[in-house]
Amino acid sequence: MNIQQNESALQIEYWHPGMECCDEIWEAAYRHFETPEQECQKFLKRLQKLGVDQWDKDLKVVELFCGQGTGLDVLHQLGFHSVEGVDLSPHLLKQYQGNAQLYVGDCRELKFEDHSRDVLIVQGGLHHLPELPVDLERTLREMQRVLRPGGCVVIVEPWLTPFLRIVHAACKVRAFRKLWPKLDALAIMIEQELTTYEQWLSQPEAILALLNSCFQTKQQKVGFGKLMYVGQKV
Repeated sequence: MNIQQNESALQIEYWHPGMECCDEIWEAAYRHFETPEQECQKFLKRLQKLGVDQWDKDLKVVELFCGQGTGLDVLHQLGFHSVEGVDLSPHLLKQYQGNAQLYVGDCRELKFEDHSRDVLIVQGGLHHLPELPVDLERTLREMQRVLRPGGCVVIVEPWLTPFLRIVHAACKVRAFRKLWPKLDALAIMIEQELTTYEQWLSQPEAILALLNSCFQTKQQKVGFGKLMYVGQKV
C-alpha cells in the first residue's frame, strides 16, 4: 500500500493500513503528563546531551515511533534539513504540525532502501514492542539495514534504575498521586501499557546484547530511569 495523502499540508505515505497503538485513557494521561512545549524541551536537552546538535545538518534523519511528531520539531529546531518520521498510528501522525515527510509503517518492516539514511532515532518506542526479544531484534536489524556505513542510531528508553524503582513505588501511593498530577498521569500510562513496559524492563541484558550485536556502541548512559544509547553501523 503506497498512497500519498495531503491533509493540512501533511505529507503522509502509507506503507501499512495503520493501527491505533494507544487507547483514549493513555492519550489523555499523556496530555496531562506534560505539555508539547515541555516535551519539546525534554527532547532537545536529551539530543544536546548526546551531542546530536553538533552533527552535520545535511544528514538524512528519521525518527521511528515518532508519534505526534514533537521529536521531528526538535530536529528541525536543531537545524536538520532532511527529517522523516515513521509511526504505526495515523491518528498520532495527523496531529503533527510540521513539514517532515511522514510514513504510516511498522518499524519492524521498514520500506526504506538499503543504506539510505544517516541517523535513526527512537525516543520511547521500543518498549511498546509486543514480543521481546524477537520484535526488538527485527527492528534493530531493519535499522541496521537502512543505515549507511558509519550511520548512527540514537535510542532513549525507560530503564530500571534505582530512581525508577522509587517512582514506581510512589505511583502505588494514592495520596502521592492526588498531590502530584504528573505522577498520576505517569501511573495511568504505565497501567495502560503494563505488559510491554514490564517485559522491556525485565530484560536489560538481552536488550544490551542485541544493541551491541547490531551496532558499535559510541555512548551508553544510564540514569534517572533512562537508557540513552548512541550506536554506529560499521
